[in-house]
Order: sequence, then structure tokens, then C-alpha cells
Amino acid sequence: MNLGRFSFGAGDRFGIEGRAQIEAFLLAKRKGVAITPVWNKSHREHSIIGTRPEDVRTEADQAVREAAWDGPWFVDADHVSASNVEAFISSSDFFTLDVARSLAVPAEIGEAEDFFRRNRVYLKPIESDLINEPIYFPSDITISAARRMLPAAREAGALYRRIESVKGKGRFVVEVSMDETELPVAPLDLFVFLCALSEEGVRPCTIAPRFSGKFLKGVDYIGNADEFVREFLGHAAVIGAAVVRFGMPSDLKLSIHSGSDKVSLYPLLGDVMRRFGLGLHLKTSGTTWLEELAGLAQAGTEGLTMARRIYRRAFEKRAQYCRPYAAVVEISDEALPSPDEVDRWTDEKFVAALENTPSNPLFNPHLRQLLHVGYQAAAEFGHEFIAALKNAARVTGPRVTDNIFKRHMKFLFLRD
Repeated sequence: MNLGRFSFGAGDRFGIEGRAQIEAFLLAKRKGVAITPVWNKSHREHSIIGTRPEDVRTEADQAVREAAWDGPWFVDADHVSASNVEAFISSSDFFTLDVARSLAVPAEIGEAEDFFRRNRVYLKPIESDLINEPIYFPSDITISAARRMLPAAREAGALYRRIESVKGKGRFVVEVSMDETELPVAPLDLFVFLCALSEEGVRPCTIAPRFSGKFLKGVDYIGNADEFVREFLGHAAVIGAAVVRFGMPSDLKLSIHSGSDKVSLYPLLGDVMRRFGLGLHLKTSGTTWLEELAGLAQAGTEGLTMARRIYRRAFEKRAQYCRPYAAVVEISDEALPSPDEVDRWTDEKFVAALENTPSNPLFNPHLRQLLHVGYQAAAEFGHEFIAALKNAARVTGPRVTDNIFKRHMKFLFLRD
């Protein structure tokens, strides 16, 4: 199953925007660039909204059919673990195996030393045009990395074998995710992890390490962008070595999670990907939901009223809504407008505060992050919210398409 050089994970909280999303992929295709669509939705999102994994398959099937899409496409069981993977196996063909928690439980020192001894032949310096200096594998640092990585590799192996026992060999795509952890994953760590995955028989198509800097929900990257690109290239060099040294899939590529709206990184990443012929999987999280909310506010009195009500509930329940996302949101209560103030806003002011346009003095990144996790409020309004959203389709659909194509794909994957 071929994921292709470029792929794009398009989350859709409420399962309405599949057709609008795939239109962005069609626009890219007309520009001569093939990008594989991947619809992703996590167990947590299904639980909050009240949907099932089969619903994502239904949405994707319908969008592909209506758009006459003739390229590959996938449905992602997003951030699955042993506790919830079973519900996704029948309807998914892309599995993001989340092993981040296992990184916090180190392997025994003896186990790590044994790993180092039996894989010494692979642990030679990595030299590549992608990096300025070789990556070396000193015994003490490598053994320390193995202690951190081996439990995560074992977890991935158990999940992979379970999925393969049902789906069959070669009939699904796997991504292994280590992004939701406190400490970054260095290139040396990643090579050790890929080596351990090889021992487990896991053959991923994409790998999602924890990068340096902050990837907060719905707002731009916080950190040194040039350092990020150097780290990205270091990881890419490691992947190239893993393909050669222990037979990882030749199309293995990096994945960036919480990739929504990291606009400062996109031109830099696009440049190095074109220069070195690299691939990428970008997972956009809830950016489609935020475009729906902005479209609601623009669609008339009914939609603006619903948008204001969602903000009020999100504000009142912000501690509850933010708790599951505590590692990826940074919200100052003092920077949030009161619900009464928002009730007096025009649609233009609501959208200006919400849209990720840092040059706009009305933009409020704290409000945007709150409303990013505030999809939970929309879910609580149930059919009332869905009806308002459908009534606003003439506005929300084009916003969803433009956001994916103009704010993400254009800078990452297209030359102009």
C-alpha cells in the first residue's frame, strides 16, 4: 500500500467536510503535485463526539466517490494503543501507533547493553549530505538511548502484530508516533528506535518523533525555526541510514503531528524537501474544525449566535476542556475576552480574533487555542450545532478547502 512521497492527515471532528477537504488535494493535483489524503480521528475524539471509527470510513468513501478521486487514500486509526485498537481494525487501513508513554519506563541496563552488542554492526557513523557532521554512536549515549527506546519498540511490535493478524501482511500502513512526550527525540534516539523496530518486525511508512520547540494546538511553531529544520534533516539522514542498514521500507518518511498552522516552518521545510527530494506526512489535527467555526460566524445571525454560544461554554468549562490537552495548549485566562464581550462582537471581529493571522492586531492566540479544544462544546450542542453547521456549508466548505490548500499545501508541497 503506497502512501506516496507527500501525504496529509486531515482531521474532521464532525465528519461533514470530507468533500471540501479532498477538493484541496484536487487543487494540488491540478498543479502537478500528488498528495495522498488521510482522514484521521482518535479514540478520544470519537468518545467526546459520540462517533465510531466506521463513520470516518463512510465519510471518506463518500468524499472520494463524489470527487472521483483516483489516487490512493487512507483512513487513520489515530493515536491508538492496546486499550482501543480493536475498535479501529476493521474500518482503518492506516494505524498511528502511539507509544509515547512507554518512553517514560526505561528498559533494564542489561537489556540495553545486549541490544548494543548485537547491533554493533549497524551503529557506525552516519554520514549524509543532509547533515553537516556525522552522527556517532558512543556506547554510553547509545545504551542510554536504548533504555528509553526499547520499551516503546516492544509496544509497537505487539500492536503491529495484532493488526497484521487481522488485516493481513502488507494490507495496511503504519505510523509510529512518539510526539506526545516531554523530551525531544534526537536523531541518535530515532536510529536506535528504528533498529529496535526492525528487530520487532515492524515496517512503518512514517515515523513521528517529538521535535524540539513547542507544537501548540492551532497556533504557529514556537522555537527556533532554523534549528528545527536542522533537526528535521538529522532525522531524515537517520531514516536514510535505516533503509540501507536494516531494510526499512524505501519510502519511509517523517511525520509532523500537531502540524496545524505552523506557518513559519512551511516555507523552510518546503525548500529542503525540494532540495533533497524528501517526503513528509503532515497531520493537521483540528484546523478544519476552526475553519468551520469561523465560517459559522460569517454565515449569518444563526451561525454567529452559535459561535458565541460555543465560546461561552468553552470559556466556562475551559479547565475541563484543556485538561486532556494540557501538554499542547498554553492559555492565559487574563488574555481571554469574557463571553459577554464576545456576545457584542460582530462577525468580522470574531473571525479576526480566531484566524491565525499574527499580523492582525485583533488575532488572539489564547482564544484560538481555547476554541481549538472547544470542539467539545460544539459536541455538547449536538443536533443543534450540526444543523447550524450544515446551514453554513456555503461558507464553511470553501474556508476548509482554502485553509488546507493555501495555508498548508501551497508552502510545503508546491513550488509557487
